[in-house]
Amino acid sequence: MSDGTPADLFFDAAIGLLQRVREEEAAAITAAGTLLADTVTAGGRLFAFGAGHSSLAAQDVVYRAGGLALMNLLAVPGVVGVDVTPATLGSALERVDGLASAVLDTSPVRAGDALVIISLSGRNALPVEMALSARALGVKVIGVTSVAYAAQTRSRHTSGTFLKDHCDIVLDSKIAVGDAELTLDTIPAPFAPASTVVTSALMQAVVATAAATLAGCGIEPPLLRSGNVDGGHDWNARVMEEYGDRIFYRH
Repeated sequence: MSDGTPADLFFDAAIGLLQRVREEEAAAITAAGTLLADTVTAGGRLFAFGAGHSSLAAQDVVYRAGGLALMNLLAVPGVVGVDVTPATLGSALERVDGLASAVLDTSPVRAGDALVIISLSGRNALPVEMALSARALGVKVIGVTSVAYAAQTRSRHTSGTFLKDHCDIVLDSKIAVGDAELTLDTIPAPFAPASTVVTSALMQAVVATAAATLAGCGIEPPLLRSGNVDGGHDWNARVMEEYGDRIFYRH
């Protein structure tokens, strides 16, 4: 590791990755945002899914001030972050065949909807099967993943394929295999993961693009406002009333 504090080096690494995705994924970000906007315009619903820490970026765009009210979390019990004990159970569930299909079969997802699937490695059975099954239903799939894993690891799905192989649009996070940006002679393992920073930024860039695309078509994007600003609750109540049939995180 070169000169500089670990904090400085991490910020440099994260900024470098953000710059890469900004430049190299610009066309894919535009395409993904346009796909979400087109889905909204056509009356479809929006969903986001991620397992383990990939779920953090999915949750970040659901019921979020400044975000699209129509983005719903497609949750799989036991794999949303580290919500189970032991935490290793969540990792094990990602490798279970048939789980994604069971979740989709009991979810509100239907043809004409759009689903963002976030998986850093894209190699486990759950995200691959989720993409395969969703597309079979007539759902458009956006995959957010590190394409490097497909070249450097083996798939854990029976098909031998990766998430990137079953998406309408792929956003490559550029994260190196292992998700650790720093090394130090005194520490035996690489450390400081940046996937959450980069993936969350990609997601927000896509949502921002979708909102601007809707506005450009003369449609007011169904955005939520913070409940901590005056008038925020009234604003959100109006949006949720208008789009209530496409919002699934409320009773």
